[in-house]
Amino acid sequence: MTDEYKTISNIGEGYYSEKRSKFLAFSHHVTSVDEITEILDTYRKKYYDARHVCYAYMLGPDRTTFRANDDGEPSSTAGKPILGQINSNELTDILIVVVRYYGGVNLGTGGLIVAYKAAAADAISHSEITVRQVEEEVVYNFPYIMTNDVMRVIKDMSPRIVSQTYDNTCEIRLAIRKSEAERLRERLNKLSFE
Repeated sequence: MTDEYKTISNIGEGYYSEKRSKFLAFSHHVTSVDEITEILDTYRKKYYDARHVCYAYMLGPDRTTFRANDDGEPSSTAGKPILGQINSNELTDILIVVVRYYGGVNLGTGGLIVAYKAAAADAISHSEITVRQVEEEVVYNFPYIMTNDVMRVIKDMSPRIVSQTYDNTCEIRLAIRKSEAERLRERLNKLSFE
C-alpha cells in the first residue's frame, strides 16, 4: 500500500473547439461531494446558456469514490472520457467540469468522446499536479514530566502537531505519514515504560 497520492493545487482551464462547438474545461481540487455540488451549481449558473455541463470527479487517496456525468450527451460520450483523463493521470481529489456550447453541427459519438477527452486533458495540463501524503493521526497522553522525552521523539520523527494540551495529564495529537504511524506509536508507548 502506498501512502502518497497525486492531486492538483490550482484551477486549471482547458479549451477545445470542433465544428463550431466550444468545450470549456475547468479542473478543481476538491475534498467532498458537497464541495463538488457547490462548484457544479456555480458553473450551471454562470454558463446558463450552454447546452451541456458535463463532469467527472475522483475522491480519496484510495480513489474509490468517483462519478462521471454526461448531462444529456449520448451515454458515455462525455463523463467517461473526462474520468478517463483523471485515471490516466492517476489523480484524485479532483473535479473536471466541461461546458459545451453547441455549434449547430452534430459531432457524432466518436467526435464527442475526442472533444471531451481533449478538453479535460487541456485543463489537466494547465493544473499544478502535487504529490501529497496519506496521514494518520496519533494521540498520546502522558504526564507533564515526560514532555522533554515526547518532544525528543517528535523532533526525531517530524510529525505535524495537530493539537496539544498541557495540564497534569498532557495530550498531544500528531499527524504523520501513514507508513510511519505505527513506529511513532511504538516509540511514544516505549517512553511510558522507561
